[in-house]
Amino acid sequence: MGATPPLLAFANVVKRRWDGARAMAVLDGVSFEIDDGAFVGLYGSRRSGKSTLLRMAAGLTLADEGSVRIDGQDLAKLAAPKRARLLRGTVGLVSADAFSPRPREDVIEYLTLALGSAGLTAGEARRRAYAALDEVGMAAVGLEATAALPVVERMGVMLARALLFDPRLLLVDEPAVIPSIGGREQFGALLHRLGQERKLAVLLASEELIALQGAVVTMSIGAGEVTSSDDTGVVVPFPGRGFQAVQRSAL
Repeated sequence: MGATPPLLAFANVVKRRWDGARAMAVLDGVSFEIDDGAFVGLYGSRRSGKSTLLRMAAGLTLADEGSVRIDGQDLAKLAAPKRARLLRGTVGLVSADAFSPRPREDVIEYLTLALGSAGLTAGEARRRAYAALDEVGMAAVGLEATAALPVVERMGVMLARALLFDPRLLLVDEPAVIPSIGGREQFGALLHRLGQERKLAVLLASEELIALQGAVVTMSIGAGEVTSSDDTGVVVPFPGRGFQAVQRSAL
């Protein structure tokens, strides 16, 4: 039998955005692997490509070149329904940009809507939604209007929503949107607890290094590359449990 493939693998990934007729490389030959249970931090300034990388890991954006694989399966080669099924039970994404509640919707409705295709009764969906809220310490906001929640509670609710399908990989984009330092610290502690209790792999992206404290591995992103100043021949040379650095391919 062959070796078990990594949970998440980027191989020579290129992603471009267009500025008029000019193509700009958001990611340029990025390669790395993350296994089950790893807690990985991704540091970069605004517009460095952090959010794009997470969206690609979540299958919401596909690579222009190279491959993004979940459990060895190339996301770009899967039909959209099969890709959605694979990702639904494997990857959870927490991003302030993905927060889009409906008018007059309460938190429980926001969560149960995500469970609409899971084949649950209304009662089962509500019980699962409350269990997820309770796990992140947010059970008290279940009947509050989702759109009126302060930012720290929005992040907690989005985290609960990401946990509904028991993902193996949790992608978290920018806890720095939480306005208070205390709130950011509490949210970071919650992510670490969930990672340990659920044996989740976590990829946490932030423009604040302090938000990445406690990560087994820290990567940095800029100028289209995921790099380290320690060794330019390796994408990310940091050793760590659950993480494997991948040599960059020759140009």
